[in-house]
Amino acid sequence: MEAERALEEFLTALSAERNASRHTLDAYRRDVRDFLRVLGPRRRALDAARRDDVLAWMERQRRAGRKPATIARRLAALRGLYAHLVREGAIAENPTEYVEQPRRSRPLPRTLSREAVTALVEAPDIATARGVRDRALLELLYASGLRATEALTLRVADVNRSAGYVQCTGKGRKERLVPVGGEALAWVDRYLTEARPRLAAARRASPLLFVGPRGRPLTRQSLWQIVLRAARRAGLRQRVSPHTLRHCFASHLLEGGADLRAVQMMLGHADISTTQIYTHLPSGAIRRMYDRFHPRA
Repeated sequence: MEAERALEEFLTALSAERNASRHTLDAYRRDVRDFLRVLGPRRRALDAARRDDVLAWMERQRRAGRKPATIARRLAALRGLYAHLVREGAIAENPTEYVEQPRRSRPLPRTLSREAVTALVEAPDIATARGVRDRALLELLYASGLRATEALTLRVADVNRSAGYVQCTGKGRKERLVPVGGEALAWVDRYLTEARPRLAAARRASPLLFVGPRGRPLTRQSLWQIVLRAARRAGLRQRVSPHTLRHCFASHLLEGGADLRAVQMMLGHADISTTQIYTHLPSGAIRRMYDRFHPRA
C-alpha cells in the first residue's frame, strides 16, 4: 500500500464526510506522517503495522516530552486513518483498536459566582455607545454560552428577538439554535436601537451583529479587552476570559437543575463527556444532593 496516497484519500473523505477544517486536516497529516517515520526503521508498511508499532510511536512521543493530551490527539488521528482503511477493505485489522488512550487530567473550568458574573456583565459604562455594546455582548455571552468566535460571527439576522434565540455556527461549521433570556435580549435590542447605528455609521458597515468604530467587525483581541476591562471595573481578582462566561453559563444551569443533555446541545458539544466536566464543579447544589443521597454522607 502506498502510504501517502492512502493518507490523502483518508483526508479527502474526512473533509467530505465531517466537513473538517483545513487546520484539522493539516494536523492529521502531520500526525500520520510522524507515525510513518517510526514504521520506516522497522521495515513495516502502513497496512502491515501492528499494535507494538503504535505503542512504540506513543512511547517515543512520551520520551520527547509530549503531553498526554497531545499524544491522545495524535492517536485519534491514527485511529481515524485505520478505521477508514478497514471500512474500505484495504486492511482486515486495525492496529490501534486495543491501544489505550494515555491518561490525562482535565483541569476544572474556571467559573465565577452568580454575584461575580452579575458584577462583570453590569460593569460597562452604558452612557457611551461602546459601553452599551459591551453590556449587550457580555449579557449575551453569559445568557447563551456561545464561544468567542460564535459570538463575534453572529449576524444581525441571526438574532430572533421575538422567539428568544440566536442561530450560531459552531465547530465543524455546524449550526445550532440557542435560547437567550429576556435580560440579554433587552440589551441586544437597546444596542441595536441606540448604539449600533452610531458605531456602524460608515457606508459599508459589516453585517455582523457586534461592530467597532466605523462598523468594522470586532476581533478576538477586542473581545478579550472588553472582558478584562469589565473585570477591572467590577473589581474582580479572578482571572477571567470570554470563555469564563461560557463555563459560568453551563455550571450555573446545572446547579439550577438543568438536564445535562440539554446543556450539551446548547453548548454545541459533540460528545456528552465534554459537558460532564461541569458536573465535577463544587457547588452548594451538588453538596446538598450528596448529603441527601450518599449513604455515608
